[in-house]
Amino acid sequence: MEISHFLYLWVLFALMFSSVVLATDPYSEALLSLKSEITDDSNSLSDWLLPSEGNPSDKIHACSWSGVKCNENSTVVISLDLSSKNLGGALPGKHFVVFTEIVDLNISDNSFSGNLPVEIFNLTNLRSLDLSRNNFSGKFPGGISSLHNLAVLDAFSNSFSGPLPVEVSQIEKLKILNLAGSYFDGPIPPEYGSFKSLEFIHLAGNFLSGKIPAEIGRLQTVIHMEIGYNSYQGSIPWQLGNMSELQYLDIADANLYGSIPKQLSNLTKLQSLFLFKNHLTGLVPWEFSKIAPLSSLDLSDNQLSGPIPESFGELKNLRLLSLMYNKMNGTVPQAIAKLPSLDTLLIWNNFFSGSLPQDLGRNSKLGWVDVSTNNLVGSIPPDICAGGVLFKLILFSNNFTGSLSPSISNCSSLVRLRIEDNSFSGEIPLKFSHLPDITYVDLSRNKFTGGIPTDIFKASELQYFNISNNPGLGGIIPEKTWSLPLLQNFSASACNLSGNVPPLQSCKSVIVVELQKNSLAGNIPVSISQCEALRKMDLANNKFTGKIPEELASLPDLSFIDLSHNNLSGQIPEKFGDSSSLVVFNVSYNDISGSIPSNDVFRLMGTTAFAGNQKLCGAPLRPCHASMAILGSKGKRKLTWILLLCAGVVMFIVASAWGIFYITRGSKGRWKMVSFSGLPQFTANDILRSFSSTESMEAEPPLSASVCKAVLPTGITVSVKKIEFESKRMKVVTEFVSRMGDARHKNLNRLLGFCYNKQLAYLLFDNLPNGNLAEKINLKRDWAAKYKLVIGIARGLCFLHHDCYPAMPHGDLRLSNILLDENMEPHLAEFGIKSLAEMTNASSPASETGEFTTTLKEELYMDTYKFGEIIMEILTSGRLMNAGVSIQSKPKEMLLREIYDESEAGSSESTREEIKMAIEVALLCTRSRPADRPSMEDALKLLSGFRSQRK
Repeated sequence: MEISHFLYLWVLFALMFSSVVLATDPYSEALLSLKSEITDDSNSLSDWLLPSEGNPSDKIHACSWSGVKCNENSTVVISLDLSSKNLGGALPGKHFVVFTEIVDLNISDNSFSGNLPVEIFNLTNLRSLDLSRNNFSGKFPGGISSLHNLAVLDAFSNSFSGPLPVEVSQIEKLKILNLAGSYFDGPIPPEYGSFKSLEFIHLAGNFLSGKIPAEIGRLQTVIHMEIGYNSYQGSIPWQLGNMSELQYLDIADANLYGSIPKQLSNLTKLQSLFLFKNHLTGLVPWEFSKIAPLSSLDLSDNQLSGPIPESFGELKNLRLLSLMYNKMNGTVPQAIAKLPSLDTLLIWNNFFSGSLPQDLGRNSKLGWVDVSTNNLVGSIPPDICAGGVLFKLILFSNNFTGSLSPSISNCSSLVRLRIEDNSFSGEIPLKFSHLPDITYVDLSRNKFTGGIPTDIFKASELQYFNISNNPGLGGIIPEKTWSLPLLQNFSASACNLSGNVPPLQSCKSVIVVELQKNSLAGNIPVSISQCEALRKMDLANNKFTGKIPEELASLPDLSFIDLSHNNLSGQIPEKFGDSSSLVVFNVSYNDISGSIPSNDVFRLMGTTAFAGNQKLCGAPLRPCHASMAILGSKGKRKLTWILLLCAGVVMFIVASAWGIFYITRGSKGRWKMVSFSGLPQFTANDILRSFSSTESMEAEPPLSASVCKAVLPTGITVSVKKIEFESKRMKVVTEFVSRMGDARHKNLNRLLGFCYNKQLAYLLFDNLPNGNLAEKINLKRDWAAKYKLVIGIARGLCFLHHDCYPAMPHGDLRLSNILLDENMEPHLAEFGIKSLAEMTNASSPASETGEFTTTLKEELYMDTYKFGEIIMEILTSGRLMNAGVSIQSKPKEMLLREIYDESEAGSSESTREEIKMAIEVALLCTRSRPADRPSMEDALKLLSGFRSQRK
């Protein structure tokens, strides 16, 4: 018993002694305290534990822990690397005071937030401090000048604000300075020109302004400088040409004006020069040919003019030449084709003319050539693919002629081929068996003949094929076309195709089939039911016969089907009425018979969707029972005509009486009613009584608000908008409102009808139950819900811009004008109202023909810009409002990180890619120059196409 008691006391003494020993290790103690005050969601610091057994007193326990490095004797901590450990929270500074000998501190790629602890600046032996990819905020603290030995300061991608730290320029040994990707504002301090040893400076992606200081030109040791993606004033200082060691210069997207200083040609060691997305004007300096090492030159997205300098033929190391989106002209110099290193030539959207150098591709391995949207003529250089690595050849919207070079058919590296909107002729020489990687082919709007290549089915990676508008093409649709496993879009409209459509088997990926304006015949294949992803099928203006396949109605995503102007017969399958996705259904000018199914989906289509079918009846056409009465038995026909004649006489008398009454009454004119699809045939009196108790059609209802609600006689609740105008504008106004009523899309708020007289109109819209997006923007949504909103808004705008003729700008796109239905599907409200207001404005110079003060194109561009802003508002749940300018200057990586968190993207790679694409579209839509913004059709393709590619 005594022995046990003795052992217990001995163990207790040993533990007490060991704890004293452990307490004498201040490094381990400080690190354990640090661990206790930060978050470690991934348990990355699980090995930060004290051992149970003793340790020599002069040794440091932490030397064996992950991220900790000690000297050879394990007596001093000299490096602490906590990078990429998913740590977070505020970083306490008090625990760093013991690390007086530390030379490297790396806490990058975590989620630390709050202010950067100033105690770090007491670690005077530091040579490297890496704070990058965190969320430190507030002003950059003072005191960093005490780090006399610091060579590396990396604070990239944080949330610092306020001015750039001036005192960092006092660190004479500093070689790397990275303060990019935060919210620093104000000018670059002139003192930044006084660094003695600096080799790398990165200030891009902040909110910097003011002029770029000329003093920067004194940096004689800097090799790499990135200061773009800010919003400076003024021009590029010519003094930058004095930075004799510079190899990399990036001042892209920086709001710079003026010409490019020719003094930059003094940078004889420069390898990369990026000045794209500014407002630079004037000529491209021919003196750049003196920069022998230059390998990447990107001056795109400016307002540069004049030709490509002939002297560029001296740039033997040039790999990338990007001059796209400028106002340049002249011919492409022959010398460009001589460049031995050239692999990327991007000169699209300029005014270049003449032909491409015929030896282009003969002297270098070209990988990407885009010369689209110019005035180029002639043929494709025969050796353009001679290097064997050409993967993108983009030549659309020029005036190229002649036949395609046979070398194209043997260009096995091709992935994208776009030569639409030219005047190419002859047979298509493509051998798809030789194009194993081709995914995108657009040959539309040319003069090709000889039919579609029969081996198209061998292009196993093909996703998009468009041969439309080649009127002399002829031939048939190759038998195995639909067997392509990845095919999404097949467009061959207006090609004079004949024969039958081959069976649509193995077509599970096909989304769009466009075969309108051909001479195709036979039945529509019932195998269409296998095209489960089909959204659009246009077979209009052909010679199809037989019945409409009921199998079409079973396709879950089918939203557009046009079978008009064929010889189809039989009835409309009832099953179409069950479709929740169908938006456009057109069977006009066939031989369809019977009654139109009574489902709501058909009533929304309007009469034009069913016109030209003499045997067809039912809403929205004539009632079927009236038709049967007129076509009654022979014994009753005489009586029928007598009754019709009597009815006509009575109607004539009544109409005459009303006419006399109308002429004798002076007022604003009689009220009239126009109903569109979806609204019962109310009279004007029915509508006006819904507004007030008055029974007089002459009285004006007491509606004071511009938009209010009303309940119609059948119990339908509508939103009513009041429009006033001068009587002389009545015709223009009513015609435009009728256009608005004909605009039918599931993402538009339907105009059901309007009631009007000579000076006033009431527009009746669907009343949707869930309010507008402005009221609900702050609701927490997952990515799927946000994507649904973005894509719905895009589809509505795309319809207005591209499916209405002429195009109809929305004019006032904002969150409060986006209504939500019971399924939280967005519907654009107020579309066209701005244009209507310009017509009705008495002071507006709008003429009787309905011309607007603002051009149509400008309004469409503004719609696109507003859409880009709305994307960001949805993605950030309202945090970024009207952010078109600010997101252009913010680093994309920071935007992505913030929105991944807000959209709960988690680790899903597909979701992250979709969010990234949405941000890309927002950035494109909010570009400062309107002509640089994508069309809504292109924006929608980018947004929806990415998801389609993953299916």
